[in-house]
Amino acid sequence: MIIKKIFNNNAILAKDSSKQEIVIMGRGVGFKKSVGDQVDENLIEKTFILKQKDASEKFKLLLEDIPTEHVSLCYDIIEYAKNMLSVELNDYIYITLTDHISYALKLFDEGLNRPNALIWEIKKFYPKEFEIGLKALDLIQSETNKKLPEDEAGNIALHLINAQTNNSSNKVEDIAHQTKMIQDILNIIKYTYNIALNEKSLNYERFVTHLRFFFQRLNKNEKMEKEEDDFLLKQVKTKYKKAYECMLKIQKYLEKELSDEEQLYLTIHIQRVTQR
Repeated sequence: MIIKKIFNNNAILAKDSSKQEIVIMGRGVGFKKSVGDQVDENLIEKTFILKQKDASEKFKLLLEDIPTEHVSLCYDIIEYAKNMLSVELNDYIYITLTDHISYALKLFDEGLNRPNALIWEIKKFYPKEFEIGLKALDLIQSETNKKLPEDEAGNIALHLINAQTNNSSNKVEDIAHQTKMIQDILNIIKYTYNIALNEKSLNYERFVTHLRFFFQRLNKNEKMEKEEDDFLLKQVKTKYKKAYECMLKIQKYLEKELSDEEQLYLTIHIQRVTQR
């Protein structure tokens, strides 16, 4: 591999035999090296191959502004997250999460932190991502000797949730907004039925999962209409009258006209989640 650019002593950009660009990190991998030199493969510790061109370009810019140690630390966090979630994460996670954590460490040094108003909702709706966030805080403390607040575990979880959407145009703020809306919808159901929902039930878990994908469809303006939905909706409307009325309240809250299919499945989920 040939060195194409040197970011610092510990990070370089190289090209392999197939002309593919690779970001390489390793202690001393760029020390006393010049563009055009061969890469000392014995010094390679981590490699980044970002398939999305835009993400790759932004990542290279990030390397010029952020300490290599922070990039390496975030690489470990992201690889851990991939293994735990067993899903592909959007390449942009290497940019957004690295930038976020590096800035969080900077704020920590200044005695500041960013409170997360949705911390309890994130714990409830995205427990796996939140647990990874907590593990990330342990890794950060181990590497930097800085103990970031639990709010940051929630912030890290939001980045991981966003990276699972396969849509680089999504923003973490959008995921945070969706999380709040899920809680609002659950509150509408609680107040309509005057009950506490069983958050450990399978029906509750299914409903929250349905809402996550429901919001993804709304954001993409996707509507999946089937011919039989109108007939089924009329039956459900009669059989589960209260659940249907609750669904109409949710539709009003969303300020969107839902398709028959969305109304149908939302009503059925409401009926199931409110059953004792």
